[in-house]
Amino acid sequence: MLSAEEKLRSLFNAALEAADPKRILARHLPARPSGRTIVLGAGKASAAMAAAVEAHWDGPLEGLIITRYGHCCPTRHLRIVEAAHPVPDEAGRKATAELMALAQSAGPNDLVLCLISGGGSSLLSAAPTGITFEEKQSINKALLKSGAPIAEINCVRKHLSDIKGGKLAALAAPAKVVTLLISDVPGDDLATIASGPTVADLSTRQDALAVLKRYDVTVSNTILRHLENAACETPKAEDQIFANCETRMIATPQISLEAAAARAMEMGLTAHILSDRIEGEARDTAKALGAIALQVAQHGQPFSKPCVLLSGGETTVTVRGSGRGGRNVEFLLALAHVLEGAPGIYALSCDTDGVDGLEEIAGAVIGPQTLKNAGDRGMNTRAMLDNNDGHSLFEALEAQVITGPTLTNVNDFRAILIE
Repeated sequence: MLSAEEKLRSLFNAALEAADPKRILARHLPARPSGRTIVLGAGKASAAMAAAVEAHWDGPLEGLIITRYGHCCPTRHLRIVEAAHPVPDEAGRKATAELMALAQSAGPNDLVLCLISGGGSSLLSAAPTGITFEEKQSINKALLKSGAPIAEINCVRKHLSDIKGGKLAALAAPAKVVTLLISDVPGDDLATIASGPTVADLSTRQDALAVLKRYDVTVSNTILRHLENAACETPKAEDQIFANCETRMIATPQISLEAAAARAMEMGLTAHILSDRIEGEARDTAKALGAIALQVAQHGQPFSKPCVLLSGGETTVTVRGSGRGGRNVEFLLALAHVLEGAPGIYALSCDTDGVDGLEEIAGAVIGPQTLKNAGDRGMNTRAMLDNNDGHSLFEALEAQVITGPTLTNVNDFRAILIE
């Protein structure tokens, strides 16, 4: 019989399998064009997507893919460049310039096949004239620490870029542009995934300025002047550059949650998908989901046990301490305090790309003994939570979930098992 931890890890594996490009991409490929096929991509899953394209394409290919360090896959015809995430680096800047030139080389009979997944916002880095690369890096760091949700972060990024917010589609016009997307954002908003390089943008530069003000993000006068200039506005839906563009969603958080629910049924567990788009502070999410888990365990409401509560989305952490961070481990440490060792309740929370925060750790697992085990080792769990230091705690408890790069990304995956 599987242990509670083994069950949770099996559910996570099912979620990953449902978003694996080599399993799912082929059926979404477009027809071969009369001209060239230029493959362009960016994101944590983009190299795996490129390898899947090569495995199933029946004609010549050329192109460039930018992925996160450690997320490369072997390809024969498509060039893969690794760069930094979540803060862009020089490798990403240079590769983006090459990718833009390839897009501009496309003609009316060509197909530009774009492979886009989460992480593309930092990997596609093209600062507008007058804004230095160092300024781009600085504002990325500030936004990531601000606690702003990803849609608002990407609103700013789009208006400080020559490639995001539909501008890659503008570069490729009049070629046909087909974008294959793996969603890592709540609600699967096309314009938010990797900051929507090939889709119309609904946000405005005024929205970007409002985000900076709302989260008290300090920026240079150069950036302020840029955002105050109408010339920085992103292309909108009525723009003719999108007339020959098509998007196809190939993997989403909901699909992965449904796969996990099916795996739970195989194990004799009733699964309840609470939401695929939970946002907000990780510790606030823990309070809400922990309260539901306790209601189930103690009163059989709104569900009967045994069962598993599944959810996805992207929480945030407003960094106040100097710890190693990670929104999934912050959620779990906060959840452990909500549950206070309640018997029969276990939980897993992981980022489906295998990287929680800046650590090469997907997430962790907790159970009724988590806080006691930490206390027995002399750890002050409340202080570690206040210091945003979940990774250190779960490393000491040997409760981490380590997958290595999963080569996909459908956001956070959470499972709470109530036996």
